[in-house]
Amino acid sequence: MTLGLTAVILTKDESENIADCIAALRGWTDKVVVWDSCSQDRTRGLAQGAGALVVARPFDDYGRQRQAALDSINSEWILFIDADERATPALAREVLQACQDGRRAGFWIPRRNFIVGHEMQGGGFFPDYQLRLLRRGSARYDLRREVHEVVILEGEDGVLAEPLLHYNYANWQQFHRKQRTYARYEARILEQEGVQPRPHSLILQPVRELQRRFVTLRGWRDGLHGLRIALLLAWYYGFIPYWLLMAKPHTGEGQE
Repeated sequence: MTLGLTAVILTKDESENIADCIAALRGWTDKVVVWDSCSQDRTRGLAQGAGALVVARPFDDYGRQRQAALDSINSEWILFIDADERATPALAREVLQACQDGRRAGFWIPRRNFIVGHEMQGGGFFPDYQLRLLRRGSARYDLRREVHEVVILEGEDGVLAEPLLHYNYANWQQFHRKQRTYARYEARILEQEGVQPRPHSLILQPVRELQRRFVTLRGWRDGLHGLRIALLLAWYYGFIPYWLLMAKPHTGEGQE
């Protein structure tokens, strides 16, 4: 039997979040599937106890994890949710209505991001649209992207109004740990694209990222909190990936 709507949660050691995430999805989705990257904590047991189906798959990268779910789950629509996100009743109603739209191949969902207890108003963190509601037969992931994955749709997209609530960093330790991981991914992506940085990149790229976050994307709306995050992201996205590239030998011509 083909289901109408399945919610998929990608997890890796999410015992603190998984039960509440599933609870927000039960009752209005046809099925909740936890796509687990071999967690070492209680994630799988808690998910099963909350009524979700658990599938274990070793992690390679985010795009391949999501594509594996698209390939495996027999459902017309897939709603991808992260364990630290919460669907509201208002979003549930809008998603169900969107699934009746025969013209669309997918829908963008805005997010309200909470970073270390502060709801972000700028800096690219709101409305922070994510392409998460996908018609399974009309969507696939670009497997060249390891992180910040890209969806390719065969058809029109739409935009929902109701947001996901994203409690993505409870403390600064979590923030730094995740950004270090993302910085390494970004360095690999730049390398694959043939980018060959010059020494001045270590100055220009952080300045550009700081300006983008704090000025262009209006991070100033979050005051000192926004400035702190803009400075940190300038370090992790503007400096670290280029520094990692410069530390490796390169052959051939690249582009900056």
